[in-house]
Amino acid sequence: MKLIIFDCDGTLVDSQHGIVHSMQQAYALVGIEWPGREATMSIVGLSLIEAMRHMAPQHDHQTHVALAEAYKSTFKAARLERMHEEPLYDGCREVLDQYHAMDDVILAIATGKSQRGVKALIEREGLQGYFTSIQTADDAPSKPHPGMIHQAVSETGTMLEKTVMVGDTTYDMAMARSAGVGAIGVSWGYHPAESLISSGAHDILHHYNQLEASVNKYLAAVT
Repeated sequence: MKLIIFDCDGTLVDSQHGIVHSMQQAYALVGIEWPGREATMSIVGLSLIEAMRHMAPQHDHQTHVALAEAYKSTFKAARLERMHEEPLYDGCREVLDQYHAMDDVILAIATGKSQRGVKALIEREGLQGYFTSIQTADDAPSKPHPGMIHQAVSETGTMLEKTVMVGDTTYDMAMARSAGVGAIGVSWGYHPAESLISSGAHDILHHYNQLEASVNKYLAAVT
């Protein structure tokens, strides 16, 4: 049985506009200067507190907590008011449908989103029942700690040598390599392909239609 674990933001969905808007608003609410879009996109995939530590290292833990809470509230409000969208990337739905129909593949998610955020995504896209395990910032240490992958493998009863992680950030690649599973990077997300390679990606995808071949190639090489 194969286990394919997907990151969300930058891998399944393009949520950059909502993330940038909400982060900018969060900094304004707390009353400190926002470090900008590039800094914001660099931390996508981390849990919120860890993200704030990276973006505002000169501030204390209390400020990081305040920023995280402000971000959650602004992002939730924007979602409720439909101020921004999180569209699936081209070819994503077709690949998920394909794998969901297979008897020898289990799908999972490992993301810096909250369970509430993933639930909203699944409901909006009609993906109920597609993902056997959903690991979020609510359930495990922040990426690149391998905890999310280990928990997904345990929950699904699969094996590390039959598992791959698909993601768009260096944190995803480092997490996969630390867990001992395949690290497949995608070039359409928020970290450059060359950074994914230097972080240990076994392969880089430029479109979802390349995923099946990439997964099979990796698994054939390790089993």
